[in-house]
Amino acid sequence: MSNKVEVQTRNIRLTEKIEEYVNKKAGNFDHYLPTIEEVRVELAHHKAARSATDRNVAQITVYGKGFTLRTEERSDEALAAFDLALDNMQRQIERYKGKHQHGRGDGRSAAEVAEAVEPIIDDETGELSPLVARKKKFVLYPMTEEEAVIQMRNLGHDNFFIFYNAETSKVNVLYRRRNGSYGLIEPELG
Repeated sequence: MSNKVEVQTRNIRLTEKIEEYVNKKAGNFDHYLPTIEEVRVELAHHKAARSATDRNVAQITVYGKGFTLRTEERSDEALAAFDLALDNMQRQIERYKGKHQHGRGDGRSAAEVAEAVEPIIDDETGELSPLVARKKKFVLYPMTEEEAVIQMRNLGHDNFFIFYNAETSKVNVLYRRRNGSYGLIEPELG
């Protein structure tokens, strides 16, 4: 076990048995991917969850050089949720390795293969052209979150949809999560 494991709990007493089990299992992630530096495990119990199978939540976040992977699973027991999250994280690590390490099979990294982006100089003005290839303008109509979901489906937008939230009077981004549910981004000026 060489990667650091941090265990946090909410509404659960962290026993020595649980901490030892989590450290043993989560401490092996660097075996799968040596660039992992830290693993954070959060175990939580939500009394108000509708279903008993959703009351215990295990969230695992893996930090490495240049990447962060995160998974969350729910179950009726804390360690069962942790085991589900552990399996999911192992799949994510394998998928990450496949995308970032296996590459093209010739041993070169993506950075070595990628062509450098040459700035484009406008012939008439002699100035650099922006790298934005396309700009699109559209009218934002006020709508609720539910109307935005319906509009997103009707338009066939699979990844995201930008709309003016009539309830908050702000521009929001609705996006589809991997599990099929929707997420909402509410930007604020800093």
